[in-house]
Amino acid sequence: MQKIEINDEFARALDLLGSSNKTVFITGKAGTGKSTLLTYFRENTDKSVAVLAPTGVAALNIRGQTIHSFFRFPVTVTPQSARKKKPSKAFVEMLQKLDALVIDEVSMVRADLMDCIDEALRSCLKNKKPFGGIQMIFIGDLYQLPPVVAGKEERELFRTHYASPYFFDAKVFENSPDGGQDFKMEFIELEKIYRQRDNDFIELLNKIRNNSVEEKDIERLNSRCGLDLDEGSEEFYITLTTTNTAADVINNGKLARLATPLKTYIADVKGDFDSKHYPTALNLELKVGAQVMLLNNDSAGHWVNGSVGKIVEITVGETGEDLLTVELSTGKIVEVSPYAWKVSRYFYNKDKKMLDSESIGSFTQYPMRPAWAVTIHKSQGKTFDRVVIDIGKGSFAHGQVYVGISRCTSFEGLVLKKPILKKHIWMDWHIVKFLTRYQYQKSEEAMSLDDKLKRIHRAIADEETLDIVYLKANDVKSKRSIKPQNVGKMDYLGKPFIGVEGYCLKRRDMRVFRVDRILEIN
Repeated sequence: MQKIEINDEFARALDLLGSSNKTVFITGKAGTGKSTLLTYFRENTDKSVAVLAPTGVAALNIRGQTIHSFFRFPVTVTPQSARKKKPSKAFVEMLQKLDALVIDEVSMVRADLMDCIDEALRSCLKNKKPFGGIQMIFIGDLYQLPPVVAGKEERELFRTHYASPYFFDAKVFENSPDGGQDFKMEFIELEKIYRQRDNDFIELLNKIRNNSVEEKDIERLNSRCGLDLDEGSEEFYITLTTTNTAADVINNGKLARLATPLKTYIADVKGDFDSKHYPTALNLELKVGAQVMLLNNDSAGHWVNGSVGKIVEITVGETGEDLLTVELSTGKIVEVSPYAWKVSRYFYNKDKKMLDSESIGSFTQYPMRPAWAVTIHKSQGKTFDRVVIDIGKGSFAHGQVYVGISRCTSFEGLVLKKPILKKHIWMDWHIVKFLTRYQYQKSEEAMSLDDKLKRIHRAIADEETLDIVYLKANDVKSKRSIKPQNVGKMDYLGKPFIGVEGYCLKRRDMRVFRVDRILEIN
């Protein structure tokens, strides 16, 4: 079992997940341990839990099932068809034994698909509560990759029926069974970053994440542009691209230039394993000298999914299969054999009287792919020491620049192919409004505006210093220590608000803070 640091955020999350039936949304910046938390929870909980993801690759990574596969949804499912779909007796039995449903990478789940999940659960369980009364656990960073809306018809759907394509704008979150708006969802943000250690780099990443970069930040970022990488120094650098085509051109070109013999390995595919979800090539072409990315977590802990290395030798093992010797970027030498990915299906095990899973298909192949380049999309969730960012003609999706740059463990390991412009860094304001509104709401529930005002008045009277957590309207969160001087109605550009004016120890100046945007006061 993996040993992890149970910090305060993890402890609160695990308590909510394990000891309550509340719907929970767990978010956090890149590298805060969302996947680690999920793994720990499922390995230690007594609950019957099914773990789902929106894509096949994401489902393989979490040893779960895709949303469509779990619910037996067709590709063109709608909330209406999900409600009318007649479930099998076995499927209903399974749902009846389910305590919680986890949806990972929820940033990529569309609002209409979330409504399909809700309708299916209510219909199958004959329960009018949201999601049929099952505890829902959503995990993901909305500032990373968004849901895909393709084609004119889908764009028209979201223009007329939904406020946005994001999961939080699903109708289920608007309407409770009696028509009111009382759906409750707990919100937990993991804040401690484990991937990067450099505080300046972390601050830069945070600014890129919520598009609060200034000109000086762009200049600092672009200081990593134009760095020459010769054939020797570029070893173990991985180029992140915006398209599959761009990544393929780099990988095919690099592989062709190696003088060593080409080896082709054909995967062994059994059962029900959709070709769209193959984790690597069916016919995998490799050479000694090829830079590769390993695509599984080694059971002995020698490498993790995303480790980069170079094939240094190919020999025949005791089983008669080739054994690939790989030098990792850390200098460690490892031997890699074929690995079997399994597609699982949840079901109700009548003998055990519990939710269980079984393999319905497998894909056996060397767990690697040529990796001089990979798309930003496929890099999500992975960590690299040396990264080249190639945005091509410009990033084309919300969060792409952030996902790409945040894969790198250090600023010094980052290289830009071309300058990043401010227009390349953009975010969807639907996300900002949702996250800030939700956090203000949860803060009000924990400590009302009246209670905050009483605490501030007391601090003024006693000449106390207050430690506050403040959330700006653009979702920039900061911790401040202030000596409040006065509090009451104030005005900004003709708009009234309740504010507190005080000396900010961080800025060493008088500052004004809106009281309703103060999340915590200590």
